[in-house]
Amino acid sequence: MPQMIFVNLPVKDLEKSMAFFEALGFSFNPQFTDDTAACMVISDTIFAMLLTHKKFASFSPKPIADTSQSLEVLTALSRDSREAVDEIVAAALAAGGTTFSEPKDYGFMYAHGFQDLDGHVWEVMWMDEGATQG
Repeated sequence: MPQMIFVNLPVKDLEKSMAFFEALGFSFNPQFTDDTAACMVISDTIFAMLLTHKKFASFSPKPIADTSQSLEVLTALSRDSREAVDEIVAAALAAGGTTFSEPKDYGFMYAHGFQDLDGHVWEVMWMDEGATQG
C-alpha cells in the first residue's frame, strides 16, 4: 500500500466548502463523504478531509483555531507551471476565497497563496525541477 496523507480541515459549511473546491477543479471520493465529512482528492495519495466543526472536534481535545486571528497550518500545493499556479489562485478568488500573499518569484520557484472560505491557507507553488538537480 502506498503511503498517503490526509489533511483534516474543519469547515463551517460543508456544502459551500465542497462547491468552493469543486470550482478549483478538485473532486470528492463519495465512499468517504457524508453530511459530516468530505474526502477531497488532491492526488492518488493526497487527500483533504473537510470536516464539520462538530466532526472535527470529535478528533481533538483542543479547540478549533480561529483562522481570522491565527494561522493553524500552511498547506503547500505544487502545480506544473507558473500559469497553473495563477489559474488556481484566480479560481479560488472567483469562488469566494481571498488572497493570502502576493506572488513571489524566485526564478527557479514561483508561489502564490489564497485562503479558502474558512480561512485555511493554501500556498500554491511551481518549481523548476532542473534547478533542484545538482
